[in-house]
Amino acid sequence: MKLGMVGLGRMGGNMTRRLMRAGHELVVTARSAESVRAAAAEGAQGAFSLKELVQALPHPRAIWVMILAGAPTESTVRELGGLLEADDIVIDGGNSFFKDDVRRAAALREKGIHYVDVGTSGGVWGVERGYCLMIGGPRAAVERLEPIFRALAPGRAAAPPTPGRARRPDHIASPSSLTVPSNAEEGFLHCGPAGAGHFVKMIHNGIEYGAMQAYAEGFDILKSAAHDNVPEAQRFDLDIGEIAELWRRGSVVSSWLLDLTAQALAASPRLEEFEGVVEDSGEGRWTVQTAIEEAVPADVLSAALYARFRSRQSHTFAEKILSAMRAGFGGHIEPGKKHP
Repeated sequence: MKLGMVGLGRMGGNMTRRLMRAGHELVVTARSAESVRAAAAEGAQGAFSLKELVQALPHPRAIWVMILAGAPTESTVRELGGLLEADDIVIDGGNSFFKDDVRRAAALREKGIHYVDVGTSGGVWGVERGYCLMIGGPRAAVERLEPIFRALAPGRAAAPPTPGRARRPDHIASPSSLTVPSNAEEGFLHCGPAGAGHFVKMIHNGIEYGAMQAYAEGFDILKSAAHDNVPEAQRFDLDIGEIAELWRRGSVVSSWLLDLTAQALAASPRLEEFEGVVEDSGEGRWTVQTAIEEAVPADVLSAALYARFRSRQSHTFAEKILSAMRAGFGGHIEPGKKHP
């Protein structure tokens, strides 16, 4: 396929590379002309405005927006709505709020333009590992984009199928039936209409907050076992990095987050380069807000969100663990610091 990509940051740039490796043609644009020229040097077709990007794509077009959620995405989708034609597709792969997706989809639908929202997980490692894609939008548009999703996703080899899971043919899943085909084992799934993809990604990130906080607090307790305020006979001077490495093998708490923690501790046992200031992307807040709207108790996820707020006032080893994990999977740097 020939796809437009708006945004060439950590995610957009790597997704462009992965798609080109799979044989797709990419027309790219970004706020930085230097980024556009760099992508063109790798084989993409550069465009230096949205108008130029739209003109370089054959109709019906598909344009993937991979920029910051909020005002940048809002203005970009609005501008594309004025440039595109009926049957074109706008894809928002960033971390947008699902209610914004519902509104944007309705506005574009009046012009005959399709809107697809894709919750994208994989961070800076996705270019090699692939991206887990949670998709919302009209079925026909999603099916048209299947070659793109298949190229970005990890594929069936990334994990063995769940034992006892009924095998279904490869295809896009319908949210209205559990008996139709599904691409979940490939690493992408049509979750429902516009907004459903980012809704699922929002909850994914909320769970991520809770899981990260549990690891962080656990390792902090392990580290504090040698503290002076612990009775001398009960003190343990534990090697935190070796424990993380141990838990990666056969433990029920093994995970990619633990892999990243072990990697960070191997490189820096005291994590001295991290201050412990932990930002939140917005999706954790939206998850808690949605839980309130649905009257669903979310004690752990709420506590994990509040812990990030507190980290900006005082820092513990737990916050350093959180910062190390965020740097590991997403390349996130702490406020005021620069990328190495």
